[in-house]
Amino acid sequence: MSQVLSSMAGNVWKILVKAGDHVEEGQDVAILESMKMEIPIGAEFGGTVKEVKVNEGDFVNEGDVLVEFE
Repeated sequence: MSQVLSSMAGNVWKILVKAGDHVEEGQDVAILESMKMEIPIGAEFGGTVKEVKVNEGDFVNEGDVLVEFE
């Protein structure tokens, strides 16, 4: 199963996809906020979103799963 992981610790500012969405390689799936900076998190591969594992406002650590693909 393919996953998009958080590249840093921060708050989930915005989720840009939902289950069932088709995502292209490089497409942003979430935006994290840390120290007043917004950092987009992109998919390293394309596919269909199976599940979004976090909610807007959640705090995530580096390496946490944000999105799972089928």
